[in-house]
Amino acid sequence: MMKARVIVTLKNGVLDPQGKAIEGALGGLGFGDVDSVRQGKVFDVELAGADMSTAKEKLEQMCEKLLANTVIENYAIEID
Repeated sequence: MMKARVIVTLKNGVLDPQGKAIEGALGGLGFGDVDSVRQGKVFDVELAGADMSTAKEKLEQMCEKLLANTVIENYAIEID
């Protein structure tokens, strides 16, 4: 069993209204020193019977096909 984490974030320059809403809410809660918030997604994936290179290849395919919208999002893969 191999465990991996996929982190998906918006590319620079892409508007992030949810991040702006969080930033405003934090300011309203007294955290006025927060300059910027960008939101993202995290996926924890367990792969059965995969070696490191096969796992990375499969995870990249998952990201390209489903987990990330590569037009507006970047992704990073961490494998344990």
